[in-house]
Amino acid sequence: MTDSTVSRQENSPKKPNESNGEFKRLLVPETSQPEEDERRESPQENQILNVEEERDNSYDSVPPFSWAKLWKFTGPGFLMSIAFLDPGNIEGDLQAGAVAGYSLLWLLLWATLMGLLMQLLSARIGVATGRHLAEICRNEYPAWARILLWFMAEVALIGADIQEVIGSAIALQILTRGFLPIWVGVIITAFDCFLISYLENCGMRKLEGFFAVLIATMALSFAWMFNETKPSVEELVIGIIVPKLGSKTIREAVGVVGCVITPHNVFLHSALVQSRKTNPKEINRVQEALNYYTIESTAALFVSFMINLFVTAVFAKGFYGTKQADSIGLVNAGHYLQEKYGGGVFPILYIWGIGLLAAGQSSTITGTYAGQFIMEGFLDLQMEQWLSAFITRSFAIVPTMIVALMFNTSEGSLDVLNEWLNILQSMQIPFAVIPLLTMVSKEHIMGVFKIGPSLEKLAWTVAVFVMMINGYLLLDFFMAEVEGFLVGFLVFAGIVGYISFIIYLVSYRSSQSSSWSSLEMSQRVVSTET
Repeated sequence: MTDSTVSRQENSPKKPNESNGEFKRLLVPETSQPEEDERRESPQENQILNVEEERDNSYDSVPPFSWAKLWKFTGPGFLMSIAFLDPGNIEGDLQAGAVAGYSLLWLLLWATLMGLLMQLLSARIGVATGRHLAEICRNEYPAWARILLWFMAEVALIGADIQEVIGSAIALQILTRGFLPIWVGVIITAFDCFLISYLENCGMRKLEGFFAVLIATMALSFAWMFNETKPSVEELVIGIIVPKLGSKTIREAVGVVGCVITPHNVFLHSALVQSRKTNPKEINRVQEALNYYTIESTAALFVSFMINLFVTAVFAKGFYGTKQADSIGLVNAGHYLQEKYGGGVFPILYIWGIGLLAAGQSSTITGTYAGQFIMEGFLDLQMEQWLSAFITRSFAIVPTMIVALMFNTSEGSLDVLNEWLNILQSMQIPFAVIPLLTMVSKEHIMGVFKIGPSLEKLAWTVAVFVMMINGYLLLDFFMAEVEGFLVGFLVFAGIVGYISFIIYLVSYRSSQSSSWSSLEMSQRVVSTET
């Protein structure tokens, strides 16, 4: 191996305040000291898949496309796509279909494409730097800012996890014919943090296979419902092609767009791509990985789009224009379907429950996975995987249990809860998207893989559009809910602080890079020129 192909971590300077552990492991070239590496190999290292082939060394440019190579890179994008299929999104889909019919399918398509752009940028920064977004933020931002970013990411994760856990609990209640109350379902779901630890120890491919089964379960369940209800194909195609937005459907439209970017998923995807061994200093290998991840992520989000489309079309066919349209939600959706379409050999109520359970379980496990990366990346913590998963899950399970006991199974109260949780997550979007776009456009971090001016403008346009949409949702919500001078003053003060932090993050784009990153980049340039 030549000097130009030695692992980037070998040349990375060690910060004085860095602990040993993970940082020390990164300093050691992966090709050196093989016997010692084998003795201290950790479960995390076992998860890294070698995607290189022997003939790859014979290419001086990006190796040609290979289906076998694409299969090796397949996995991270599908785990990422689960955030587009969580119970919060499923509820948004069914409400959009019930209230707006097929008219918002075009928006669902474009929203998915916007989400794809952000996720590709997340994968890009992970592959090009060899680090995930939370780690980069820890090194680039001052201590107070990175702690605040970590807190915001955890708040968003807790909000998403509450929706996902309650969605799973509702599914368990449906499948047990009401025998299990919501709070018992929450306890059962809480133990999946140990399942992910077990699957991680079994290897990355088994973990990805498990999620593939859950995605296939969702696809088959909702496709079966689509076939059973027989929505109008003509109206469906028109809904996808022809943009249409009415004053009565604006709230559902905002919900469709607001669900495409989940803060924890932006951090997660940049970490998931680390599961494939790619040397960030080998430009051709990085470009090859980015090409395969683009194909894989696009395919994964196409599958998620089709699943969301199935759900929207089913409820558009069954409930658009009916009196149930304005009151339908996750809690009563299955019963409304049962009343509308009856039983049969495979009652639609239980098919719906199976699909919802798969959506809830897959998203809550990936949420726990994201929480590990977020906590360890921002805080530079090193701990056992099961402990990290347990702590991450506890952040969400404790408030979820309180919520489950307080709200019980009341349809109206759970709808109010879901609305508050959507607001909570919407508020956190800038604190994931702005750092992502800031870092991916900095040359001292990305090198030759810094995004160009056109892509940067497009990404910021999409980000601003999504943030404005969510801003409208926030304004509409607070205008309706905030009453009294004291509460209004506190909300106003909070908004001022909120906007001030966003302005700081945006203005930080033009600030001087850290000496650590500058030195690292200079060494990358020197090593690639030798």
